[in-house]
Amino acid sequence: MADMKFTKDETDRIVAKVKAYFTDELDHEIGGFEAEFLMGFFAKEIGPHFYNQGLSDAHTLFSEKANELGYLIEELEKPVS
Repeated sequence: MADMKFTKDETDRIVAKVKAYFTDELDHEIGGFEAEFLMGFFAKEIGPHFYNQGLSDAHTLFSEKANELGYLIEELEKPVS
């Protein structure tokens, strides 16, 4: 998995959410630098777990839909005498 890259706008939004979380939930204010550092840490250290779970979920969904498609194709078969 390549390093996660975010646009400036995405980074700004994520940093704002991290800062708000610290203020609202932990009653502690952090600056933009600290919030961006935490974002990078979580992206690097925890992001792969979410990414892998997303791939697993996509694989499961794809397999289920492929099975459904197989049944639909079987229903189209004509009887052979």
